[in-house]
Amino acid sequence: MTTLNNAAHLTGRTVIAAIFLISGVGKIAGYSGTAAYMESMGVPGALLLPTIVLEIGGALAIIAGWWTKPVALALAAFSLLAGILFHGNFADPMQQIMFLKNVAIAGGFLFLAAGGAGGWSLDARRVRT
Repeated sequence: MTTLNNAAHLTGRTVIAAIFLISGVGKIAGYSGTAAYMESMGVPGALLLPTIVLEIGGALAIIAGWWTKPVALALAAFSLLAGILFHGNFADPMQQIMFLKNVAIAGGFLFLAAGGAGGWSLDARRVRT
């Protein structure tokens, strides 16, 4: 792989993971409010801690390129599920856009799951050693 390809993979991983890292940290800062919002949408607040772990842990794993394919699949599924649960009101144009954003993110993660993390990743380093 060329340096340009490796740089593109690393940049792409970082950009797509950033939303989950920021969101997970935000959920910690607003824990009770986020739990209440989840409950208002019919999702048990008890799922907030595993959500935070998936968002932050998954984002860091994607950025590092560690277990990239299974983590990308998990985040793709999470993105689709969150889109359905929280943005399923298609009568509201803003919710349609938010749902499609989740679908697009899931698509990016599926590309990552199919193609791998690239040469500048812990996955590539593990294969080389």
